[in-house]
Amino acid sequence: MTRLFFAVILAIVFNIRGAAAQQDIAWVQIEALPSLTAAEERVRAYAGRLPDVNGFALGGGWYGVVLGPYTGADAERVLNVYRTESEIPRDSFIAYSSAFQQQFWPVGANLLNLPLAGQTTALAQPQQEPQATQPQAGNSQAEQQPAPADETPRQARESEAQLSREDRMQLQVMLQWAGFYDGGIDGAFGRGTRGSMAAWQEANGFEASGILTTLQRAALKKQYNAVLEGLGLQTVADTTAGIEMQMPMGVVAFSKYSPPFVHYDARGDGPARVLLISQEGDQNTLYGLYDIMQTLEIVPEKGERERKGDSFVLTGQNDRIVSYTEAELKGGEIKGFTLIWAAGDEERRQRLLSEMRNSFKRLDGVMSPAEGADEVQKIDLVSGLEIRRPKLSRSGFFVDRNGTVVTTADAVAQCDRITLEDEYEARVVYTDAARGVAVLRAAEPLAPGAVAALRRAIRGCNPRSRCRAIPMAGCWARRR
Repeated sequence: MTRLFFAVILAIVFNIRGAAAQQDIAWVQIEALPSLTAAEERVRAYAGRLPDVNGFALGGGWYGVVLGPYTGADAERVLNVYRTESEIPRDSFIAYSSAFQQQFWPVGANLLNLPLAGQTTALAQPQQEPQATQPQAGNSQAEQQPAPADETPRQARESEAQLSREDRMQLQVMLQWAGFYDGGIDGAFGRGTRGSMAAWQEANGFEASGILTTLQRAALKKQYNAVLEGLGLQTVADTTAGIEMQMPMGVVAFSKYSPPFVHYDARGDGPARVLLISQEGDQNTLYGLYDIMQTLEIVPEKGERERKGDSFVLTGQNDRIVSYTEAELKGGEIKGFTLIWAAGDEERRQRLLSEMRNSFKRLDGVMSPAEGADEVQKIDLVSGLEIRRPKLSRSGFFVDRNGTVVTTADAVAQCDRITLEDEYEARVVYTDAARGVAVLRAAEPLAPGAVAALRRAIRGCNPRSRCRAIPMAGCWARRR
């Protein structure tokens, strides 16, 4: 018993020393399996959806599936993020290199006993501040301002540790935008993220340590935001509408209240516009707004539409503008916004739209219908917005209970899109050019209130004379 106790003590001391020697290198162990075949199957499954997957022999015929290598702090973040998102088992835990033997995955790799990116033998020693030198007359280099002192790898890790998960995810987004990162946006700085940081550093003239310093993070952010320069992004809190968000006030300015919209029109000749949407209502109000907005010139017909029980998204595009609208019903209040932007400026539009969506915040209150009541509303406008008008309009008559319509052939001869009563989509099912007649059928079932009746013969009409049947009634339709 004494020998066994002594052996256990020795084993614990040995493991503590091994872990202490590699205290900065940590792993997340997610599975242990009793056969190499089973372990290889599982490690391939994890590698198909997670980065930094490795496989090691554990001894005693067991094999482990692990994630890493990480610093201790990064390993904790990876463990917490992936457990929260159910990407790894709940019993996953932090392990160290001393617990592993030969690596079997990836084939040919050997990540044991390797220092992490950015570690040096003098890691704990801060860099010496450069001594000031007296400028020499006529020396232009001596007259230049010295570059700001950067951080040591340890200082960079310390400043990085202060970042929130959202900040870390944003760094991954910026690295992805710059073309150096193609992994998941999870805020966990694993081997893939570190590699992308090192690649960005090398491409931008920095030492490729794989750890971004505070100044380097600022430089990356400046590159990322360069496309937004000149837009004058500002946080606008419109208490009348009860909405706060980032808006490009360098290119738009407040124009008027015209419920349910707050108009921010272009400062110059460009098509840039922003609308804030704010009104009381229920689902019927929301659906009505969804239908009305699709009749407006600011929402071109080409584009995706999505309507849910409490929200909708409208997109539209033509050769001149790209339009995006989103609105949501919450607590009896409908709030949202529309961004209209010039076609062909897609990268800047997408970045601006992302900033606006991420900053959108609902404040207390909603715009009163009485706002802007003194404005003279033109007949061809809805809340100050121009209605899309058809190029040609003609009368027609319902001739059966299914909503079939007869009209003149010239009314549909040059049309790309046909609607009934400016609302229901229709198609041409028959045309008789000689008689000048076209038959239309609605894309959805309609229930006419009445149907036109045509006389089959007209008493007293000379066949050589011009005679025509007169419809007895024409009427509006409603949805079944």
